[in-house]
Amino acid sequence: MGAIVVMTTSTLNRVMVVELALPALVPGVLVALHYLVQVSRPRMGHGSDVGGRRTPWIIAGMVTLAASGVLAALATVWMASELALGLALSAIAFCLIGLGVSASGTSVLVLLAKRVAPQRRGPAATMVWIMMIMGFAITAGTAGKLLDPYSPARLIAVTAGVSVIAVVVTLLSLWRLEGDERAPQAGPTPSAVAVDGHHGQVVPFRQALAQVWREPEARHFTIFVFISMLAYSAQDLILEPFAGAVFGFTPGQSTQLSGVQHGGVLAGMLLVAGSGLAAARWQHIAGLRALGSLRLWTIGGCAASALVLMALAMAGQAAGAWPLRETVFALGVANGAFSIGAIGSMMQLANHGRESREGVRIGLWGAAQAIAFGFGGLVGTAASDLARWLIDDTGLAYASVFALQAGLFLFSGWLAAGIGSGTRVGAGMRPAGGGSFITMEHR
Repeated sequence: MGAIVVMTTSTLNRVMVVELALPALVPGVLVALHYLVQVSRPRMGHGSDVGGRRTPWIIAGMVTLAASGVLAALATVWMASELALGLALSAIAFCLIGLGVSASGTSVLVLLAKRVAPQRRGPAATMVWIMMIMGFAITAGTAGKLLDPYSPARLIAVTAGVSVIAVVVTLLSLWRLEGDERAPQAGPTPSAVAVDGHHGQVVPFRQALAQVWREPEARHFTIFVFISMLAYSAQDLILEPFAGAVFGFTPGQSTQLSGVQHGGVLAGMLLVAGSGLAAARWQHIAGLRALGSLRLWTIGGCAASALVLMALAMAGQAAGAWPLRETVFALGVANGAFSIGAIGSMMQLANHGRESREGVRIGLWGAAQAIAFGFGGLVGTAASDLARWLIDDTGLAYASVFALQAGLFLFSGWLAAGIGSGTRVGAGMRPAGGGSFITMEHR
């Protein structure tokens, strides 16, 4: 999934802006469109709940994603000669990309929550997320080399090749996986579909969604996901302009700065994963046991993100004297720690509440995340434009936006503190009160 998504949101983005000389708003709107379509995630999750099997939804989602990725490449090439028609086809393609991601991404997480043993859900979710990021990184590097020298035909060929490989890997890795009776069954059996009442009638989607929304823990967590991901994504589109406007970074240097941030995110994820494994291995050591708390990492990651964002706000006043790269790396570490704490905890929360609603719950959280990602870029850029219009000092204007994001992260940490206690990265322990917590798609 990460391999195809990075081709559409990164490679095609660059082609539209550089080779076709289109406004950056064009790919921005298309990417936002693919996030908007992901409000369908709860409906996708409900469909897999009713059917009782996730594999068909994962395969259908990946095939849709692969076909729409190739369609998006064709539309991009078409823009060079027929701009209006190419844009229309791109809009259709990106809508389908959003649907493919919704079906496959949601069902993968539900499959984990249902089929992986409780004590392994946190590490399993961590591994899935890291593999998706590796999909971004490996595909971006490999496809980048294959695209040189650039030509429209080469763009279509590389995109098609990535899509075919992704579908083949999906089919091979899912072969007999869900049907294997030796797999641990953490939740109800596949036959326990989303039904209610004495006659076993299938519950309509709206009723199932309303049932999940009435669960205090699920509702609270949905709000947490939206606020935290809004804070997480709002920095994406303003960090590189900030580096250029305040620190004088060239386009190449600011792009490298983004790589530094993603490296920090991966380091933060590995830090949490390693701490969880150590806590599970040496549970008798009190200090190490504390390192296994997903709640601790989520709250701490939010607080650390807020602290580093305030440091970036200070950097706006210090300009060249401030160690910007080191600060951005620290922001990535904090973001990565918070993300993995949240994702791992979600694996525990997915089975809390009414039975056979795992797909709706994870879909609801995925929809909240997608809306926040789409809205976050808009909020961040609009806030920076407004701040620069009201404040003559560019560094101070950006500082005000970073301070606002820090406030959102602090609020997210406060929300996380009320979602549960005791959930552990490695041990998969349920708290005494039945609560725990958390969620996945990335950009």
